[in-house]
Amino acid sequence: MQNKILLHACCAICSAYPIQHLIDLDYSPVVYFYNPNIFPRAEYNKRLEAQIKLCEYYNCELIQGEYSPEKYVDYVKGYEKEPEGGLRCNLCFDMRLKETAKKAKELGINNFTTSIVISPHKNFDKISEIGMNVSAVYGITYVAINFRKKDGFLKTNKIANGLGLYRQNYCGCQYSL
Repeated sequence: MQNKILLHACCAICSAYPIQHLIDLDYSPVVYFYNPNIFPRAEYNKRLEAQIKLCEYYNCELIQGEYSPEKYVDYVKGYEKEPEGGLRCNLCFDMRLKETAKKAKELGINNFTTSIVISPHKNFDKISEIGMNVSAVYGITYVAINFRKKDGFLKTNKIANGLGLYRQNYCGCQYSL
């Protein structure tokens, strides 16, 4: 279990290169698709199907978290009108990283990270801070890898395009639609 890492995947596009990069770093990634923020259910299903296809390509394990949009709505209550990239998004990252750490602990995996940070639209430092705070609570290691470096975003798009993965046109929640 020492080289295992639980990779929170927000979508197949964003996790395509991170999976490869983690393998290159001698990790054995287990992908955790936990995204109760995605709206509507049809969109969630499209993203999940693409994630399944990607994990089959890499021959890596995929764990699907519970789809519970009502938990997400409750978690961000009062922040619905926040702009994209604001406090609502930080709460969303916190929620999903807590569940990822909890799942890693449950599985006996000592490391976790997230593919969210590959997006040039997301704040790597803020997400890493949230991951580090969460890791302290669960007693496991958040591995802060900036997957964007060395053309990571370009690489993830090349992999995704080559596999014909579904490409969404918004972050995921009903407020970002």
